[in-house]
Amino acid sequence: MDDAAPRWPDRHLPTNPVAIFCLSGTPMSPNTSFSCPKNPASLSGTWTISPAGRLGNQMGQYAILLALAQLNGRRAFILRDMHATLAPVFRVTLPVLAPEVDSHTPWRKLQLHDWMSEEYAHLKNPLLKLTGFPCSWTFFHHLREQIRSEFTLHDHLREKAQGFLRQLRLPGTGVLPRTFVGVHVRRGDYLEVMPQRWKGVVGDGVYLQQAMDWFRARHEAPIFVVTSNGMGWCRENINTSQGDVIFAGDGLEESPEKDFALLTQCNHTIMTIGTFGFWAAYLAGGDTVYLANFTLPDSSFLRIFKPEAAFLPEWVGINADLSPLQKLPRRLSGIA
Repeated sequence: MDDAAPRWPDRHLPTNPVAIFCLSGTPMSPNTSFSCPKNPASLSGTWTISPAGRLGNQMGQYAILLALAQLNGRRAFILRDMHATLAPVFRVTLPVLAPEVDSHTPWRKLQLHDWMSEEYAHLKNPLLKLTGFPCSWTFFHHLREQIRSEFTLHDHLREKAQGFLRQLRLPGTGVLPRTFVGVHVRRGDYLEVMPQRWKGVVGDGVYLQQAMDWFRARHEAPIFVVTSNGMGWCRENINTSQGDVIFAGDGLEESPEKDFALLTQCNHTIMTIGTFGFWAAYLAGGDTVYLANFTLPDSSFLRIFKPEAAFLPEWVGINADLSPLQKLPRRLSGIA
């Protein structure tokens, strides 16, 4: 839940050290063992990033633009389309670059891969337009509180989500739950993209049962708040026999702010795959369980995706069941 809402007592933030780049003056934990480059006295140049994808993608692009621009002493601007996606949901502060300025600027373009590299700390071009779909914590985790501030929900979204959660009660007792676990189940286009293009799977009912049991074993009487872009599947495949599962999401991809707000106002997170679930978990804090090893070892997806750069070290992975890939036609799964 929101830090200002003490009725949700089970929140905590992870404190494990990570080896990533930082800015001079960034608050450090005592066990952090790396140095920071000198922070330039003033920012110069103009950097931006090409917005692409939906909410989770553009949150990653925004955070990484902010982090890399600060690291390299450059001014960061977002384009109008990104502002149109993020500003209705969050209190983002980066200024918007006028379309005519964008169209007349002699940009150098740089496509980012999805993990922080040494080369990204020494980018010299003052007019840079970043591209790609990066979303790795290795770019921005040293700025976590700043990122959390940028992605602060507007009050009406936060209050509506908290109002929904306040109405929930533990089964058989009528008592307000102490622990809310947000569950995001990514389906939609991934049902075809993962097996047909990436030799991978999405989270199934067995994984979700294992993830919920992980929380039941560690937290007293949790309530699971399920959101998804496949709510019909969730209702048919998630075990509700213990009475602690609430199907709360509306699954509307064109207006995801309700589902996202609910997830971030929970104490903990179960995610399957995708940037939407990542950001919900990152902003919620607490414990996170994620679907691990969801592609075959020879998947080309692993050339552009590094699990160690995608999931925080303290998050808990549960291995996916890859057996459904063996049942697919060879031309679809790519199995040799």
